[in-house]
Amino acid sequence: MKIEKRADGLHISGYVNVTGKLSKPVITPHGKVLETIEERAFDRAIKKSGEITVTVDHDSGHSYASTFDGTLQLKEDAIGLHANVLVTDPTVIEMAHKGLIKGWSFGMYNVVDELEKRADGLPIRHVKDFVLDHVTLVKDKIPCYSATSVEYRADSPTEIETRAIDIMPEYSEKTDYTEYIERLRRI
Repeated sequence: MKIEKRADGLHISGYVNVTGKLSKPVITPHGKVLETIEERAFDRAIKKSGEITVTVDHDSGHSYASTFDGTLQLKEDAIGLHANVLVTDPTVIEMAHKGLIKGWSFGMYNVVDELEKRADGLPIRHVKDFVLDHVTLVKDKIPCYSATSVEYRADSPTEIETRAIDIMPEYSEKTDYTEYIERLRRI
């Protein structure tokens, strides 16, 4: 995760999840398992999910960026789910400046999976398809496949499973505004 403060806000980029890698043990509807998100699952999820937002610690009450307004850009490549985010909220910018952002997580529902039983360890859950609900910046929670929560939508419960990758972010402030001044001149 790379975090850079610029004149127009906080730019955050990096991999939210690496496909094909096993998670730490997580609790799922199948119980305790190791989990892997299969290749192309994020690509399909992005195409069918509609608006995907950026939250902090899975708090759906506050959205800080969105695929609808272009402040969140998501793509799956050969490594995994990559995000580029522009956040202008002063509270989130201050959190980043203080080094409080620990990593990424994401929420998914309507999961299609396959369970691989193993005689010598936890089963492996192969996540093949899902709807991507949100991407979140992790501050107070433990990243890297931390929890499963329940969120209510349209007065009915929808299980939102949250996942993360545990990478310490890099933070920098860009004080050279030459690029932005040149853009303004061209406008």
